[in-house]
Amino acid sequence: CPITSGRHGLMQARNGLSLGKSSFQGHNPSWRFRSTPATERALQYQAGQKIHGFTVKEVVDVPDLFLTAVKLTHDKTGAQYLHAARDDKNNLFSVQFRTTPMDNTGVPHILEHTVLCGSEKYPCRDPFFKMLNRSLSTFMNAFTASDFTMYPFSTQNGKDFQNLLSVYLDAVFFPCLGELDFRQEGWRLENENATDTSSPLIFKGVVFNEMKGAFSDNEQVFAQHLQNKLYPDHTYGVVSGGEPLAIPDLSWEQLKHFHVTHYHPSNARFFTYGDLPLEQHLKQIQEEALSKFERTEPDTAVPNQPHWDRPREDHVTCSPDAMAPDAAKQNTLCMSYLLGDNGFEEERIEALLHKIEIQMKHQSTSFGLSLASYIASCWNHDGDPVQLLKISDSVTQFRQALKDNPRFLQEKVVHYFKDNTHRLTLSMSPDEAYLEKQVKAEEEKLQKKIQALSENDKKDIYEKGLELLSIQSKTQDASCLPALKVSDIEPTIAVTRVEMGTAGGVPVQYCEQPTNGMVYFRAMCSLNSLPEDLKLYVPLFCSVITKMGCGGLDYRQQDQQMELKTGGMSISTSVNPDYSNMDMYEQGVLLSSSCLERNLPDMFHLWSDIFNSPHFDDEERLRVLVMMSAQELANGISYSGHMYAMTRAARNLTPTGELQETFGGMEQVKFMKRVAEMPDLTQVLRTLPRIKRHILNPLNMRCAVNATPQKMSNAAGQLDNLMCNVASNKKDRKPVQPLDPLAPPGSGPSRKLVAVLCSIITPQEPNFKPCQMKTFFPMPFPINFVSECIRTVPFTHEDCASLNILARMMTSKYLHGEIREKGGAYGGGARMGGGLFTFYSYRDPNTMQTLSAFRKGVDWARSGQFTQQDIDEAKLSVFSAVDSPIAPSDKGMGRFLSGITDELKQAHRERLFAVTDKSIVDVAGRYLGIGQRTCGVAILGPENDTIKKDPSWVVK
Repeated sequence: CPITSGRHGLMQARNGLSLGKSSFQGHNPSWRFRSTPATERALQYQAGQKIHGFTVKEVVDVPDLFLTAVKLTHDKTGAQYLHAARDDKNNLFSVQFRTTPMDNTGVPHILEHTVLCGSEKYPCRDPFFKMLNRSLSTFMNAFTASDFTMYPFSTQNGKDFQNLLSVYLDAVFFPCLGELDFRQEGWRLENENATDTSSPLIFKGVVFNEMKGAFSDNEQVFAQHLQNKLYPDHTYGVVSGGEPLAIPDLSWEQLKHFHVTHYHPSNARFFTYGDLPLEQHLKQIQEEALSKFERTEPDTAVPNQPHWDRPREDHVTCSPDAMAPDAAKQNTLCMSYLLGDNGFEEERIEALLHKIEIQMKHQSTSFGLSLASYIASCWNHDGDPVQLLKISDSVTQFRQALKDNPRFLQEKVVHYFKDNTHRLTLSMSPDEAYLEKQVKAEEEKLQKKIQALSENDKKDIYEKGLELLSIQSKTQDASCLPALKVSDIEPTIAVTRVEMGTAGGVPVQYCEQPTNGMVYFRAMCSLNSLPEDLKLYVPLFCSVITKMGCGGLDYRQQDQQMELKTGGMSISTSVNPDYSNMDMYEQGVLLSSSCLERNLPDMFHLWSDIFNSPHFDDEERLRVLVMMSAQELANGISYSGHMYAMTRAARNLTPTGELQETFGGMEQVKFMKRVAEMPDLTQVLRTLPRIKRHILNPLNMRCAVNATPQKMSNAAGQLDNLMCNVASNKKDRKPVQPLDPLAPPGSGPSRKLVAVLCSIITPQEPNFKPCQMKTFFPMPFPINFVSECIRTVPFTHEDCASLNILARMMTSKYLHGEIREKGGAYGGGARMGGGLFTFYSYRDPNTMQTLSAFRKGVDWARSGQFTQQDIDEAKLSVFSAVDSPIAPSDKGMGRFLSGITDELKQAHRERLFAVTDKSIVDVAGRYLGIGQRTCGVAILGPENDTIKKDPSWVVK
């Protein structure tokens, strides 16, 4: 997988598709393609038809995915276009360019950032971030992969789609690419204090700091090195995101030249998805962009890598927190297994094909984005994206190949693996001096740059720094950008109907949804009776309970049955704050699984075995799982450090925060590291059954099922069987009458049901006293993650809505400029939730400066230095999250997990609409002002002498 860089962090570009499918048994599937207005409209197009400068090349019915694909080519420029018509209101647009850098300066990544900083039609600074607050988008981002750059957005609003399309088209084809934007987003030499000529010159820049953070992630380092060394002779031999020490070698002129040679329609691939008319998209794209270009012949193709005549070996070092994978041993074991006579068992193959079927049937809210990502790599190299969508055809061909040649897979392994001399064995080991060497190398690079400067150069750097700071500090006029209005927001929410009942005496929430032949099951199990000394072990219990074997199955057989019969089975910790009381919460573990309707008895049988006879006797297996879990936690810090900082900062403010730190914070990371280093895990093995007795008990459960109306009765019967099988003491439980959740308030049945639910899952109200604490965690990476949390009010409080709007407005109108643009951090902002108002920064070169920005943000809000337009934009941004689409599998789950009903949501919605400038200034002063707040602070980052010398900080 190529490493890709996006506006919101590095991610792995996945070639898999999380979509869905029908039966693969070689005969007619049990369901039929349901035509919809969108698909019917698309089927009317014909090959050769001319539409707004495009020619239709192919129209294909794709029943597997309930869509019609229309492939077109732009007549004038040769731009390629694919439209996927589907009955989905969450419409998506994407344009991608083949970007093939030949050095490590990160030119495509820096260009991706810089094109979004203003364009001919929209010359205001950073229209991308400003549109986040002027639309109801469900997704806006940009990604830089190893060999392409993609710009996708999605929205459920037709007018919004046109607005965003206009901004995206102008950004990629007609960007300003100003020098100051390049210096801000890419890299620059600047005085540490931009207003002080005597302060030392240092490297600054958003991408520069982002990639410093990326290269502190050991998994990313390993994956990047693997790709570079396996394909060394062309674009895959370099770091498309930018190697930190090579980024300062990129010039502004080189950036502009790369845009000219790569961001042209002749090198572009357009993709649209959803139920909006294709003609409208083509007309706008033609008029606003493509009509202004002529065809070119872009020189961006990637030649084949010359094949090695012998295998090679290489080694890479990393920061000392990682455990180096023994790559050679893993490869040997893998080949030995695959080449054995029993390497490809029929049931194992069926399990993998079943996984494809599940993926195609599952309906996600980001189906269009998944589709765009799925076809991107193949299409980028002139493959046919329509063929990729014909998944059942590929499966049929695969089955036929196996039938014709029983050793089909073994021969592929021999050809591509065993006899393939183009093979790399890469190992990685920790180096105690890794960070020190990085710092030294950066200092040497810096000094080399400085020594080449004349006094006039230094003066020019200072003046450009002041100029950039001046522009960053000015209030920008964004009136040129299109925007929706608050009146465009739906005043009421769509009601999700649920039915309440029981199964084996356990309360159950039933939600009938169009789940496309899938059944989704959840169960919440209370932790109220669990002794305190076992709390730290709960996440470990959750991670291993479905992977140790159960009933008559060892762990391998259990895993295979889960893949063959389910879409996955998992258990996770769940801590839900009470919506009306800051010091009350629910603690539990959440069981989650899904399956095809035909496999429901098998899925519940697996759960029954996990409840009744889990295996806790294999210390070797437990050690493997513990090591994997500990390593995943350690590796995740450099990528999700802001989440760890926020969790730690909240620890001493609410009971919920305290338990969340125990289950998922730095405390849990430290605990798992300690367990992984234990020479003997016998004591841990003895602990797991104790936890199981408290947790997996139907007396402490409630369940939820989402399924189609036709299958709900069957699902209820199967669930009743499961509960009877696992409830050995069920005779002690009094049966609960199924009740109507829509009965009038105060009527008997509804009150009885509430009483039952409360008796099973009782929120905790410990003797908790909030206190302030500042905690610093020295970490082996060169950037910081900073957070400050302030205790405020719960969800149903009248001030919660104003704090929500304030957090969004402060992020876009103040913190973004201070933390990202001026400070050079990759990201930062504020959020409101769980009774906490939380500030954070991500991959940040600063600490004290960022904490100061948090405090100044409060002063900015209290002074009322914002307009009604600012408030309206914040409301649009908040509502885009509140009204984000919910998949059929997840409908009703907010109510199930938190108890927040549609009525409570509607009341909160009305309070959001009612927020005013006066209420914002009021809550900023009453909850966030110095002396009016109880706060916690946490920082993860490199060694910091200032913090170490300050006795008010706790250094871990």
